[in-house]
Amino acid sequence: MVPIEKRPEIDRWVMSLLNSLVKEVTDAYETYEPTKAARAIQNFVGENLSNWYVRLNRKRFWGGSFTDDKLAAYQTLHSCLEAVALLGAPIAPFFMDRLFCDLNKMSKRFNEASVHLAAMPGVTESAIDTQLEERMQYAQDISSMVLALRRKVAIKVRQPLQKMMIPILDQEFQVQLERVKDLVLAEVNVKDIEFLKDSAGILVKKIKPNFKTLGPKYGKLMKSISEAVGQMGQHDIAELERNGFFALQIQGEAVELGLEHVEITSEDIPGWLVASEGKITVALDVNVTPELREEGIAREFINRIQNIRKDSGFDVTDKVNIKIQRHDSINTAIEKHRDYIAAQTLAVNILLMDSCDDSAAKSVDIDEEIITFISVSLAQN
Repeated sequence: MVPIEKRPEIDRWVMSLLNSLVKEVTDAYETYEPTKAARAIQNFVGENLSNWYVRLNRKRFWGGSFTDDKLAAYQTLHSCLEAVALLGAPIAPFFMDRLFCDLNKMSKRFNEASVHLAAMPGVTESAIDTQLEERMQYAQDISSMVLALRRKVAIKVRQPLQKMMIPILDQEFQVQLERVKDLVLAEVNVKDIEFLKDSAGILVKKIKPNFKTLGPKYGKLMKSISEAVGQMGQHDIAELERNGFFALQIQGEAVELGLEHVEITSEDIPGWLVASEGKITVALDVNVTPELREEGIAREFINRIQNIRKDSGFDVTDKVNIKIQRHDSINTAIEKHRDYIAAQTLAVNILLMDSCDDSAAKSVDIDEEIITFISVSLAQN
């Protein structure tokens, strides 16, 4: 067993979330709120365990030898699934019992024959790291925002982009982002992040009142608050985002305007797309230079070659020979990134051919304008 404190940060993050989940679900059951418990479990499994932890750690699970790193990944995943089986047993009794029994068949940690005979998991307070949970949430939120901006202009994730900008609210915010910077860049396929300590003159924000949240709290002052919000400048908006609130005097009364009371949006700047969510604003450079375009083409070829390898039943360690039919739009990209493509696909050699008409050749679409042929065959030892 690899101790939690010696596991990678992403393992410690999901174990921290797991213990926070145990606390939340236990409290929900004790207050007779099974729906709240079910939603918490669903969010943990869907958004955090499956869509983030497992996906980002695929290479660790697929690794050849059983290193401590691979062992830590499997132990972490097993602990999460085991706790989910125990926590979810009251609301999904049959499925969770099957999950519990399958897991226990391997680990033999429990003497009980059924999840319904086992005790609920306890909380390990020392495993909860709220700072770690916060910065990983930043990474998830920023990645989601950037991917949404990519979809807005139909730029695939395999197409690298050069830069993104994030205004910094305070020093602690920047420190947290710096620690997940590489993770975010890899997730969204952007080469660099610039942290803006003063975004004035670069990012222009708009603010308007959120009447749904203002009404219940400040009903009679709504009109005056709306007028005051309309007069807020860029520095006022920045202060609201930085502090989480903004103090107003309305008709002699002190009003504390929170982020939930307003809607803040950002104007796009030429060549960039901007998105805001809560206190996070992201600006993404969507200009695709010829160099970035070539790198994107290389990544698309890697994807198509890997698909052909899989469809052909090749082992993940098999070395291959690759032939690609020439096309004016791809030749330079293939030549420039030949070594990278070869390393990613285990290719012994990559040949650009005037014609690729052997029986193994497959027609592939790189994008709407590029259709060519690729032949992938086993290399001779």
